[in-house]
Amino acid sequence: MIDNGDSIWETLKSGGISNPMDVIEQFTYLLFIRQLDERQNELDQKKLLGVPVHDEEIIFTTEQEDLRWKNLMQIGDPTELHETMATRVFPFLKTMGTGTLAALFQDASFGISSPSTLRKTMELINDLDIKNRDITGELYEYMLSKLATSGTNGQFRTPQHIIDLLVELMAPKLGERIIDPACGTAGFLINASEWMKRTYREDLYNTNERERFYRDTFTGYDFDRSMVRIAAMNSYMHGFEKPNISYRDSLGELPLEEQAVYDVILANPPFSGSLDVERVDPVIRKLANTKKTELLFLARFLTLLKVGGRAAVIVPEGVLFGSTKAHKILRKELVENQKLDAVIKLPSGIFRLPSSKSQSSSGVSTAVLCFTKTDSGGTDEVWFYDMLADGRSLDDKRTPLLPENLLGPTPHKPVTAENQFEDPTPVQLTDEQLAKNNLPDLLARFRNRTTTEPGRARTEQSFTVSVDDIRAADYELSMNRYKEIVFEDEDTRDPKDILNEITQLDREIADALSTVSGLLGGAS
Repeated sequence: MIDNGDSIWETLKSGGISNPMDVIEQFTYLLFIRQLDERQNELDQKKLLGVPVHDEEIIFTTEQEDLRWKNLMQIGDPTELHETMATRVFPFLKTMGTGTLAALFQDASFGISSPSTLRKTMELINDLDIKNRDITGELYEYMLSKLATSGTNGQFRTPQHIIDLLVELMAPKLGERIIDPACGTAGFLINASEWMKRTYREDLYNTNERERFYRDTFTGYDFDRSMVRIAAMNSYMHGFEKPNISYRDSLGELPLEEQAVYDVILANPPFSGSLDVERVDPVIRKLANTKKTELLFLARFLTLLKVGGRAAVIVPEGVLFGSTKAHKILRKELVENQKLDAVIKLPSGIFRLPSSKSQSSSGVSTAVLCFTKTDSGGTDEVWFYDMLADGRSLDDKRTPLLPENLLGPTPHKPVTAENQFEDPTPVQLTDEQLAKNNLPDLLARFRNRTTTEPGRARTEQSFTVSVDDIRAADYELSMNRYKEIVFEDEDTRDPKDILNEITQLDREIADALSTVSGLLGGAS
């Protein structure tokens, strides 16, 4: 939950904005204006340290310095601040970027009529800690809680360390096209872009390569206009002047140029929700004739990927063992006609259904499917991993069990002011630390799934299962279906010895009672 989120919500509502979506819209715009200033601060600091900054990254010119958040906050008169926002800041936003972002801000309207409401809201937003946090993801979570839709439409925010894991599993290459067809706040796309910026830093110094990277690499769809707006602003904050984020029903018919053209899919699609079957693309209904969105999205992924393309996607665990015809057909498709690489079981505490204030939230069982589109089979063995710990407690509080730098799939030395612009220095976790954070172990074993992993027993945390065994199990993909339990032998005593001991104890008890009885009789 965003700090002071309720206060901001109530301030805007009490200021005359009654529609919840209008509250969210104004909140989002103000937050974005502050984020622009934070991004400019980072660019200014880079220049001071001699780190190259490209002209297209600069947000505020010298003449626009007074439009930065820090300078707006210095305006003491609420009426003057309100006038500046209405006549200068919002018109400035409309000049930013082209494409999605331009369309987004062309429709942006300043909807806070009260100067005092604006001032108080900006003060509350100014108190938010937006450094080193997925502020847009938290805003999303906050919005969902206010709109009472989380858990009813199957939307669950993906934690950053799980996003990082899926990006590491796929290791996207420069020149590949990446899509998230249910992008939400664009968390997967942003994290993938940051990973690629670090991995291919020298290549991206080339102007043509850099332009191609920002223009062609990332695509996001979402069926929620609020999410499209936030995703576009989030992308812009990470260097994408023309974010390729669009409002689109991913399960509807897609243009031909969008089919079979993507190299990588990273996604956590909606698990449930209402669905108009008539709007579902006939192409994916051929693969999954069902109303279950999680199955329809799996079919959609296969139509988006080119041959050789790969995916790491989060699914509800029921996809792995569901008994409907559609469940079995999709699993068989992945195993027989494509190449199913891995099934990763996630702890149920990672995604949680909100409940009432008097009750704890309940965990949702999920898994990660990693597969490659081949259209010609290729599944010889499937690698399974049982993630038991993700570095945080699995209760409602989700308390970190290790220092922040030791969490996630790639632990590293702490980030300091001196090394913040350098690549993190990796560190190895101890066995005790790995027991609290399985992600580094998972990543290492995934990379060895075709070499050393096949030799592991099915009693271990990870192992491989042959395609023949999966066929014999009617394509069930639940890890529990294949995991073997070893019962340890324990030394037990001979029953006769136990009976003899009981008999002896009975005699001793009888003798003791007889003695006590004699003493009582003598006393009388």
